[in-house]
Amino acid sequence: MKKFPEGFVWGTATSSHQIEGAWLEGGKGLSIWDAFAHTPGKIADGNTGDIACDHYHRYKEDIVLMASMGLTAYRFSIAWPRIQPLGRGTPNPEGIRFYSDLIDTLLDHGITPWVTLYHWDLPLALQFELDGWLNPETARCFHDYAEICFEHFGDRVKHWITFNEPWVVAFLGHGMGIFAPGRRSNEEPYRVAHTLLRAHGLAADTYHRRFQPGQGGTIGMTCNCDWREPLTDSPEDIEAAQRALEFFLGWFADPLYRGEYPEVMRRRVGERLPVFTPDDVALIKGSNDFFGLNHYTTMYASHAAPGNEGDGSPFDSAGIAADQGVHLSADPAWEQTHMEWSIVPWGIRKLLAWIHDRYGAPEIIVTENGCALDDRPVDGVVHDPQRIAFLKAYLGECYEAMQQGIKLRGYFLWSFMDNFEWSSGFSRRFGILYTDYATGKRIPKTSAEWYQKLVRNNGF
Repeated sequence: MKKFPEGFVWGTATSSHQIEGAWLEGGKGLSIWDAFAHTPGKIADGNTGDIACDHYHRYKEDIVLMASMGLTAYRFSIAWPRIQPLGRGTPNPEGIRFYSDLIDTLLDHGITPWVTLYHWDLPLALQFELDGWLNPETARCFHDYAEICFEHFGDRVKHWITFNEPWVVAFLGHGMGIFAPGRRSNEEPYRVAHTLLRAHGLAADTYHRRFQPGQGGTIGMTCNCDWREPLTDSPEDIEAAQRALEFFLGWFADPLYRGEYPEVMRRRVGERLPVFTPDDVALIKGSNDFFGLNHYTTMYASHAAPGNEGDGSPFDSAGIAADQGVHLSADPAWEQTHMEWSIVPWGIRKLLAWIHDRYGAPEIIVTENGCALDDRPVDGVVHDPQRIAFLKAYLGECYEAMQQGIKLRGYFLWSFMDNFEWSSGFSRRFGILYTDYATGKRIPKTSAEWYQKLVRNNGF
């Protein structure tokens, strides 16, 4: 049996826009994702998150389900436009009350809240008025919003995540334009990333100085990264794989742990890459109390001559292709999920080791890992043996990484339930609970029972 250490954190994760619904209720303002989803052609099947899983009205029964599964932790995000409908100014009392009640209900059921402050749903007013994350002023707005959350919830919330997957905000939102706000540029992603890092630094600094001494919590950022394995053992491909990781994860983690962008990015991106001031570095470097990691897949990396970097898809470039000079590919023998992401369990172990070595052995929390499958109920039951096999394999590699001395402290399965999967709408199902979107009914899949036993036994 693979037994995990005492105190290892087991949880599931969701995000506000993907599950809450109630898009025009409770004093909530509009977000960029509300606008993007209502733009024809942006979301598969014309779906929106207007209702999603209706968690806003059903959170109490959802938490009872979590408790019945024996979950001890739950990672969710706060919708900024529920707290500040215009992204600035006086907080919305109904929004404060909703999240306060949600947190209290979790604690009443013995479930520890892990709160993400930003999971992509920027108040639309800030996009209109300030040009969103392209404007350095938005970092200050985020800081003020975070401060409201620390003040109202920090007596009960001891685990804060500032940003979820800033790479997605920067690149998919401002490079490829396939996520909100839908912009396409080879320059804007670097400016957006810079603002996000400054916003994190401002919020983390205020938390550490003003709130942590009394509240005793921790704060960090969650970055996403797929593993990049050299296609061959040639020096060129080994360098390409390293370059791809630095453009993907190092873009955000290097400033957090080293105080500057990776040297290879500075060299290859040139003047399009902003420069941190000494004041920025003082706020950002060393600001992470833990390393949040979202990991889903692995690809081979090979050196690409200029003009041969691929078609610019996120699966081929995982950054800005021409800037990296990397071509990505998959082994045709690898099994794939419904997202067409390859299932390569050893990739998570190699990535954890890379983080451990590069960033001085930080404490790591896997804040997301899971798979989308074409789940369907049969006679009222949803069997998902492929998901169980996926989780066993990835958690087995996590266990092996810990045996090597890597400080992995927790694991959050994505996702608690099927939900609005961004530009894929409702066509992709990551949950261990099946969501019937017509009725709102939740049906535990066989993976939910498996995960319940895993949590109870602290291993498998």
